[in-house]
Amino acid sequence: MTEGAFCGTCFQAAHRIVSPCCHRCGVQLENEGLGGSQSCCAACQAHPPVWRSARAAFVYDAWSRRLILPLKYADHTENAAVLARQMTSAAEDMLQNVTLVVPVPLYRTRLWKRRYNQAALMAQGVSRLAGLPCVVDALQRVRSTRALARLSAGERAREMEYAVRVRKGRGRRIEGQAVLLVDDVLTTGSTASACTMALMKAGAASVDILVAARTGRVDEQNPRFVQE
Repeated sequence: MTEGAFCGTCFQAAHRIVSPCCHRCGVQLENEGLGGSQSCCAACQAHPPVWRSARAAFVYDAWSRRLILPLKYADHTENAAVLARQMTSAAEDMLQNVTLVVPVPLYRTRLWKRRYNQAALMAQGVSRLAGLPCVVDALQRVRSTRALARLSAGERAREMEYAVRVRKGRGRRIEGQAVLLVDDVLTTGSTASACTMALMKAGAASVDILVAARTGRVDEQNPRFVQE
């Protein structure tokens, strides 16, 4: 890998999510027939997510973790630009239908410790490439939550309940906008759901999700992924 770009060898190893994929949750589909006429997986047909659509650049696997984890935990902020470029390419059609970019927020103590929000860095990169405005502090985590990685889907949903709101004074920037919500990884969707509901409550016209990587179908199967 070279700075800001992928070398040929890296491209061969990367598992990028391309068509066919689920229009609603972004998961890779094994074939077009599984998505039907709406390009929607069975889980999303049965229990639609609270957001409008989702896209991911990569499958979340050993390869994509080599970009995402150093960005999150090891100060490799240069990886945000690499990921933003791939995310923008993956979401080319989606970007025609959004008007504002917003990152998933970090709680203040985690932000102080890390010194940056990796989702905000990627959101700013996407906004520059797509020519869209970005409000990096539109959303606020109002309480600390446990690290979600080791929690079940149900535990994640309960942990994120009432944990996110639109920051005071930012409601006018959200009202009437088609919001693109940016994060690093989409797993069960509990964080994305909490953010989406906060944005819709503030008057957003719609919310679409764009992430660097999407986990596999084992997560999608859980009904806690969707609004009940």
